[in-house]
Amino acid sequence: MSVSAPSDAEAPISAESSSKRRSGGWITFPFMIPTFFFLSVAVFGWSVNLIVFLIEQFNMKSIAAAQVANIVNGFMFMFPALGAIAADSFFGTIPVISVSALSSLMGVVLLTLTVSIDSLRPKHCETGSSLCQSPSKLQLGVLYIAITLASVGAGGSRFTLATAGANQFEKTKDQGRFFNWYFFTWYLAAATSTTGVIYAQENISWTFGFGLCLAANLLGLVVFISGRRFYKHDKPLGSPFTGLVRVIFAAVLKRKAVVSSNEKDYHRESSTATPTKSFRFFNRASLKQEDEVKPDGTVLNPWRLCSVQQVEDFKAVIRVIPLVLAIIFLSTPIAMQLSLTVLQGLVMDRRLGPNFKIPAGSLQVVTLLSTCLFIIVNDRFIYPLYQKLTGKFPTPLQRVGVGHVFNILSMGLTALVEAKRLKVVEDGQFLESSSSVADMSALWLFPSLVIVGIGESFHFPGNVALCYQEFPESMKSTATSITSVVIGICFYTSSAITDLIQRTTDWLPDDINHGRVDNVYWVLVIGGVLNLGYFLVCSWFYTYRNLKDDNDQEKDPKDVAI
Repeated sequence: MSVSAPSDAEAPISAESSSKRRSGGWITFPFMIPTFFFLSVAVFGWSVNLIVFLIEQFNMKSIAAAQVANIVNGFMFMFPALGAIAADSFFGTIPVISVSALSSLMGVVLLTLTVSIDSLRPKHCETGSSLCQSPSKLQLGVLYIAITLASVGAGGSRFTLATAGANQFEKTKDQGRFFNWYFFTWYLAAATSTTGVIYAQENISWTFGFGLCLAANLLGLVVFISGRRFYKHDKPLGSPFTGLVRVIFAAVLKRKAVVSSNEKDYHRESSTATPTKSFRFFNRASLKQEDEVKPDGTVLNPWRLCSVQQVEDFKAVIRVIPLVLAIIFLSTPIAMQLSLTVLQGLVMDRRLGPNFKIPAGSLQVVTLLSTCLFIIVNDRFIYPLYQKLTGKFPTPLQRVGVGHVFNILSMGLTALVEAKRLKVVEDGQFLESSSSVADMSALWLFPSLVIVGIGESFHFPGNVALCYQEFPESMKSTATSITSVVIGICFYTSSAITDLIQRTTDWLPDDINHGRVDNVYWVLVIGGVLNLGYFLVCSWFYTYRNLKDDNDQEKDPKDVAI
């Protein structure tokens, strides 16, 4: 895998192939990647600064705004599952991306209107007053409709674009290179939004900032539609979940049948797959019995007899589930850190020189740039060095395991920084211009944000690669959306944990200067250590189904996470 751009020598396009307009391949690259970049700039532009937007423009309390942001982010990451199912089962990836980009555009248009028309938002709180006008039902209705449309659009296109791009290539190496560019573009777009767009929102106007999001979204939609004639349009294969349910149903119906060791006793269709010994109970679903196969070889009742390939596809999904659960508890602390860092930044000195102040929402750019940089470092230096020393390329589980470790280190360091900040507050050291902003630079947050970014450069691409290569062919879109769904669950999990902490402790008041956010981070450290142990156990027993190197040669399937 490499983040270097495809050269003409690597992907030559002859005059003959050009005349025939052969679909797929690197000719789609100039459309897929820019589309993803512009759509990502748009969604990050309004979502990353959502907490500040709700506090300043809709007069929400800080913790309430953080909870709303968690719910919105969770929805954006969970909705790709529906988009993936629609793509795999009914429409294909290209139509789903087109409709999603249009939905996102409509949502951003409404968001721009909420900051452009005074009647669509409550009046600003008066300086020094604790009484603020709450938004009306109409104002909240327009706001939530806008956020829903924008979230549906972002969720429907984000990971479906990853699948559509990978589907343009036949070779595993080319697919891997595309995924590398996909993640590089992801973090580059996020960094662009959290610097330029958010700065425009807070220093020029919210209308201008959301206008930039609107322009980026429109440009992404136009670029994507412009490349439609070059795309390889994947054909929907029907709902992959129907086949999974059939395996369960057929195995239960034949639960009393004796599992045979003779491969000829199983229905194999045209596939060369053979029944494996793991989860042997489900092998009964492909065990042939009397009057289940017609003379021409077709199955009389697909709910009673499945192919060996269908059974093995089902097993592949089952094997990944324990590892997916580990991802939930890996990403939950990151989701909490996203919102808590903004709240910490609001009560820390964010000045850089006499004339510039870092927007609180832009603090996350440190994580994004760190991830973007280390994706390059990993693929150019760390992974090749590992391959040179061991003779093997780092497997997805190894990369995810390293990400676990960096995540734990980041939470621990953030806890120490917050403890120091609270000591400054306790000593009464505040900025002269504010009685709530501690006289402590927000730069103290940077090291922990860099570390969590390094962790993401390992575990995020590793998780997507694991699901994409291990899931059945008919579930490729669903596979790339699995990580997104898990991250979405994490935002809801983090919201639930935040609510629980608020109900049972005094660690998270609306004014965190009177709370103990450091204790929250220490709880996340403990949970991270326990989750790492669980992940290592799952990894030890996991056997790869489709582990291949860049030359498509199978490797030793046994792997330990670290």
